[in-house]
Amino acid sequence: MSTPPLFFVDHLPAGPQLRLDGDEGRHAARVKRLLVGEAVLISDGLGAVADCVVAAVRPDGLELAVRDRRQVEPPDPWVVVVQALPKGERAELAVELLTELGVDEIVPWASSRSVVHWRGGRGDTALLRGRRTAREAAKQSRRPRVPVVTDAASTADVLARLASACGLLLHESAALPLASADLPASGQIVLVVGPEGGITDDEITGMTSAGAEAVRLGDPVLRTSTAGAAALAAVSVRLGRWG
Repeated sequence: MSTPPLFFVDHLPAGPQLRLDGDEGRHAARVKRLLVGEAVLISDGLGAVADCVVAAVRPDGLELAVRDRRQVEPPDPWVVVVQALPKGERAELAVELLTELGVDEIVPWASSRSVVHWRGGRGDTALLRGRRTAREAAKQSRRPRVPVVTDAASTADVLARLASACGLLLHESAALPLASADLPASGQIVLVVGPEGGITDDEITGMTSAGAEAVRLGDPVLRTSTAGAAALAAVSVRLGRWG
């Protein structure tokens, strides 16, 4: 039995009926072509979920009967990926993959060797695009909690984050396999993914001094846009998220 399609609303109102309108409603009615009696999930993107059945189909949306409500609590440990900014469409690919694989938070990192830097209007546009990508990927993967995509972070911001978390720095020359790294039962796990040009020695020194441990995935050297997804998948198995 397939999982019902998921649609997001800005606010999930109380009551036995819901109306899904706007872009989501039109998509449900005109593109998905949902029919009366079909099940759908409605979420605010923050974990509140309404299990619904289509009661009526309108040209611009759906009338829904609410069958049940629930709240999906934030996961613990909370998994963060600090992602050095990739160039072009690979930035959106990284966000999409990380979201579909279950990341809780994405921190775009302006590392020393990042080719791209999110500044000014172009940075605002890139950030909005990243957040929109995360929302669409969460919808595709039926995740009622859309991962947080923070503002672009400096190296100093990342060091501050690592000081209070279990930090794992992906590095191809690290001796410790990610599969053997100690993971906490609670708190935050921060995976740091460097740029295509690699993390500088100063960045490595700063992060390990802040408590991060350098780890490697395996022999293949992955692109920055896929390395985070591979590491996240490995961590998710170890945390029991993928049972």
